[in-house]
Amino acid sequence: MAPPDALDRIHLLRALSAEQRAAVVRQCRWRRFGLDEQLIDHWAETSDVAFIVEGRVRVLSHSAGGREISFDDIEAGEFVGEMSALDGRPRSASVVALREGTLIAFLGPRPFQDLVAGHPSLAMAMLLRLSGKLRVATDRIMELSTLGANNRVHAELLRLAKRGRIEGKISVIAPIPVHSDIAARVSTTRETVARVLSDLSRDGLVERRPDALVVRDVSRLETMVEDVRGSV
Repeated sequence: MAPPDALDRIHLLRALSAEQRAAVVRQCRWRRFGLDEQLIDHWAETSDVAFIVEGRVRVLSHSAGGREISFDDIEAGEFVGEMSALDGRPRSASVVALREGTLIAFLGPRPFQDLVAGHPSLAMAMLLRLSGKLRVATDRIMELSTLGANNRVHAELLRLAKRGRIEGKISVIAPIPVHSDIAARVSTTRETVARVLSDLSRDGLVERRPDALVVRDVSRLETMVEDVRGSV
C-alpha cells in the first residue's frame, strides 16, 4: 500500500487538500516498470490515467515500416493517458519507461473524470494542458511541412532548451539528448542531428559537457528558428 502522501508531487493534484490526495492514492493501482518496459500500448482499449510518481517515460509510436516516432519525454510529477480516460477511445500512442524502477500510479477513468468534474481548478489545468498539446502539435505540423531537416533540429533543440535549466542567457539540458531521440521527433536521421549539433558547436552556440548539453545563447537560437519560420 502506498503512503498517503505518495501523490503529493503530482502537479495536477496540488490544488487538492492532503486528505483529498490521500483518497486518490487509495483509488490507484500501483506498479513499478523496468527500463524500456511498456506501460501503455498504442491502440489498446485501456483508459486509466498514469501518474508518473518516480522515473521518466516516453510517449512514442511506430510507422508502418517500424520506424520509431517519439513525441515527448514526461518527467516525474506529470501524467499521461488522460485523452483515453476522457473520451473512451483507444490509446493514441505507446508509453515506455525510460528508467529502471519507474513508479506509476494508475487511476481509472471514472474516478479521474469525477476528480476533474468536482474541482474547477483541476478542470482548468486540464484545459490548459490540452491547449498546450494542441499548440505543440500545430508547431510540429508546420515545421514538418515547411522546414528543412537542419531547421527542424534547431527547433527541437530550442524546445529542449526552454525546458532545461536556465542560467542567465544559457540553458543546461540534462541528461544529454540522444541523437536518435531527436531524429525520431523531427523525422530525420541520427547523422543529420550529429552534423547539425557539430555545426552549432563550431559556431559556439552549443557546448557538450560530460553530463549535459549546453545552449550558450537561447535567444540567439530562438532568433535563428524564428527567422527561418518567418521566411517560409
